[in-house]
Amino acid sequence: MNAYQDIEDFLGRKRLAVVGVSRDPKDFTRAMFRELLRCGYDAVPVTPHVAEVEGRRTFAHVQDVTPPAEGALLMTKPAVTDQVVRDCAQAGIRSIWMYRAAGAGAVSPDAVGFCRKHDARVIAGECPFMFLKDTAWPHRVHGFCRKLLGRYPR
Repeated sequence: MNAYQDIEDFLGRKRLAVVGVSRDPKDFTRAMFRELLRCGYDAVPVTPHVAEVEGRRTFAHVQDVTPPAEGALLMTKPAVTDQVVRDCAQAGIRSIWMYRAAGAGAVSPDAVGFCRKHDARVIAGECPFMFLKDTAWPHRVHGFCRKLLGRYPR
């Protein structure tokens, strides 16, 4: 499959573990989490040391999520991503999105290699906002600009 098909496959899942959601309601990770909920996803926050996020119970690790998630969106530092992909493998999650808008984001070359070695579909980068239906105009403009520059996933 190509990158765009992997994105479509990921967004076709309904129960998603969202790893690295901040306790700060103003943080970007919270905005992403709220947008997933608004779009009808059964988003499950995975973050240690917080009891709930946006009224939803949190889990410390993806393998603790019950019922299990179908995919995992990682919004973690690359060093944390290395462990989280192993947790995903243990939990049976084979569809993983490593968030990135600028800089490294959650992408770790070691984690990408681990996913590929263990037959997980991995999106190594990209911002989900660009691909969600009916998202806010700045995100649609971002996607449009990437298309113009030939940097939109195909």
